[in-house]
Amino acid sequence: MPRPPRCRLVEDAPSVTYFKPQGIPLRDLTEVCLGVDGFEAIRLADLEGMTMEEAAARMGVSRHTFGRVLADGRRAVAEALVAGRALRIAGGNYEVRAVRAEAEQKRFPAQGENMTKIAVTSDGPTLQDQVDPRFGRAAGFVVVDVDTMQSQYVDNGGSQAMAHGAGIAAAERIASAGASVVLTGFVGPKAFAALNAAGIKVGQDLDGLTVAEAVQRFKDGQVAMADRPNK
Repeated sequence: MPRPPRCRLVEDAPSVTYFKPQGIPLRDLTEVCLGVDGFEAIRLADLEGMTMEEAAARMGVSRHTFGRVLADGRRAVAEALVAGRALRIAGGNYEVRAVRAEAEQKRFPAQGENMTKIAVTSDGPTLQDQVDPRFGRAAGFVVVDVDTMQSQYVDNGGSQAMAHGAGIAAAERIASAGASVVLTGFVGPKAFAALNAAGIKVGQDLDGLTVAEAVQRFKDGQVAMADRPNK
């Protein structure tokens, strides 16, 4: 059975949702539909000028998914313009960022963050391995369910080989793993922005600990969530 598609985050629902050619009655027009997620992809890429990596992180999806949503959105706009059709903006698989944040806060009222899964940058795949101080170029991430302490390992080797954008790619991996908090040593500005855009909170300066020790500090309320990068 196929996995349901991941909801795409949008900044807000569009205030104007319909466009039509001037002078042609609506009854005589064929309608083209542009999903709200496609509208958001066009806004981020073509109006805000974001890179594929930055825009994908903002919408909480992979670069491949963002590229497909963007292409579908551009195609709908092009069809409306070239063929003289009405354009309706509606539907799509999306969720407004503020609505999601409010839902998460109600679900976890103590700290307003996802207390179920956190990701820790790690030198290896176990709770006994050391926290890797590098966020973007960490060897991998141990994703821990803090209620059960069950964990899974997410390899980050692909980011280590990247000349640029390693932090943004790492942020995508964490978002895809379902974690809403990351514990690490140092985070650069671009990676911090990508994490923030994906709604992932950051605990920094945890190098020198094991993964298990970092998780325990978080559970004990001894990890402050950062409001800026520290690298």
